[in-house]
Amino acid sequence: MDVVNSVLTGGVGAEAKDSFANALAKNMVAMLVWLALSIINGSMVHTFLRHSLFYENPRYILFVCMVINDALQLSLVTALYVVSYIFRKIHASVCCCLIMPAVFTTRSTPLILAGMAVERYISICFPLHYNQVCTIPRIFFLVGAILILTATPPLSDLLITMVNEPLSFFQTTIFCDHPLLFRHRSIYYKNCVFDGVYLSFVALTLLYTYCKIMLTARAASAGLASVRRARNTVLLHGLQLLLCLLAFVVPSLQAALISLFPCLSLEIRYIFVLVVYIIPRFMSPVIYGFRDEQFRRYWARYLACGSHMRRSSILSC
Repeated sequence: MDVVNSVLTGGVGAEAKDSFANALAKNMVAMLVWLALSIINGSMVHTFLRHSLFYENPRYILFVCMVINDALQLSLVTALYVVSYIFRKIHASVCCCLIMPAVFTTRSTPLILAGMAVERYISICFPLHYNQVCTIPRIFFLVGAILILTATPPLSDLLITMVNEPLSFFQTTIFCDHPLLFRHRSIYYKNCVFDGVYLSFVALTLLYTYCKIMLTARAASAGLASVRRARNTVLLHGLQLLLCLLAFVVPSLQAALISLFPCLSLEIRYIFVLVVYIIPRFMSPVIYGFRDEQFRRYWARYLACGSHMRRSSILSC
């Protein structure tokens, strides 16, 4: 169960070829999507940093961590996709610098989702204890724990490879693909165990928090709006998790489809890149950026001010 494989790279393996027009169109679409999401994510991070009420709130701290993680992952996916078309084969050491953070950011997303769901659960089910439980130091400790946990698998992949491969291997040129870079069989089994355990934990966490919030919503006599919003937020987190899980199950489906329709292999890979690694990146801005009234108000104000300043600078010229 390789998290980063030919789907992530948008693989155009050594035997696959595409016309210049198709390659240009696909890369242009990928770059435009990356640019649009980068502008959205950048404006959200800027809005977060400009107002102290956000970075003093655990919910928004987790949100901005998710936005930054998504932005990094999208940038790495786009870079891998473009590199696979332009260079086809690159030095293994350069590939390692791209693949490892891509694996790291891919695995971070479900754990951040679990943390955000637990924060909503505590806020709704234990409102009187929220300020004592969800403190800023504890949120930063949680973020640090997520970083350490998700950094462990790619670092262990590298260590196993360094032990079993000669150092000259990192000077060879390869098609930048996780199984081709980290090819020792033990890495595959290790990652299968890790992914199975931690994804099961995240799924159970989301299911538990959603059920608890649902019970609280039913017990609330007036159907509090905050409870409904928290329930819908956790439900959206569940949808986001399902989209993230596609990264773990799609390789087998992709291989099966390519074996059935080999003449459409490039198109199949391209569609999976969009569906699995790019479209889910729109979820984080939707869940908090657009749905959260307070953040949306400050974010819209920032965008309006930025637009006004750009118009003023153009008129002054």
